[in-house]
Amino acid sequence: MSAPPNERVLVVPTELFRRIGHFQGFCSEVDRYLPELLSPENTLYRSRRDVENDPEYKQLIPYVIFCHHDEAGLRRVFQYTRGSGMGEGRLHRKQSVGIGGHISAVDGQGQGCPYTEGMRRELDEEVQIDTPYRNRQAGLINDDETEVGRVHLGVVHLFEVDDPRVRPREKDIIECGFRPVEEILASLAGFETWSQISMRALFG
Repeated sequence: MSAPPNERVLVVPTELFRRIGHFQGFCSEVDRYLPELLSPENTLYRSRRDVENDPEYKQLIPYVIFCHHDEAGLRRVFQYTRGSGMGEGRLHRKQSVGIGGHISAVDGQGQGCPYTEGMRRELDEEVQIDTPYRNRQAGLINDDETEVGRVHLGVVHLFEVDDPRVRPREKDIIECGFRPVEEILASLAGFETWSQISMRALFG
């Protein structure tokens, strides 16, 4: 979904991330990072337009990966291609295994955790989940080697679904469906960097 022109998004100072412990790629130490990264005294909202090119801040992004074991025990992952109408123009036409997006200032107006509310909103906007699932925080992604990665920090959630009944609500989630892990690993060159990092760390 395209971002509103004046959207304010949740960020943390990059200095805080470095202080906790800088890494490149994937890190499974969720409990080391998230309590501080999501603490209200460490988070703030900034204009998305301003922070998209400001490496002094990291925009926190939930990155949800849907997994399913079929009747034969084969593990499959939901994958799709990003259409040209999705928010981050630098990722258009890339394949992806992650559903999610920015935490907006509107997510912090309720009584719940802004991060959790934002993840729920993004999922509701982008996909229809017609099956029970279990949510596990699997790790974090940091990629300072790409223009997009330098200003974002991903939190990877594995949603283990009972049935492969996840379908797009967002018209720019195209060419989608559950695909065997081995097939995705064999064709990672066409996927966005975060998907490459996640798939290698979790399934490679």
